[in-house]
Amino acid sequence: MRAIIHKPSKTAMQSGRNGNVSRGNVWVLSFPRSEGARPDSLMGWQSSSDTARQVRMRFPSKEAAIAYAEAHGIDFDVREPTSRKVKPRAYADNFAFNRKGAWTH
Repeated sequence: MRAIIHKPSKTAMQSGRNGNVSRGNVWVLSFPRSEGARPDSLMGWQSSSDTARQVRMRFPSKEAAIAYAEAHGIDFDVREPTSRKVKPRAYADNFAFNRKGAWTH
């Protein structure tokens, strides 16, 4: 089974661009699901015999996560984080005379 080393994105409840404040400042080594989940016969909850999926290890850097995986003989894939491209806009641009688009107010 191959592990995945990735940097998690911010949650939907977080805003701003400072990555050190959000969850996105650590790298995570986790294992994907190897078998499908099935409903438990008694309670109906999702259950699985795959215990490796419960393992999530956090590392301060990508190099530390890779070093740990190589030292313990774990096959891994590294998924680089993607950055968001932001176009700076001002509130006054909504009322500009050279605005392209229909007025909605």
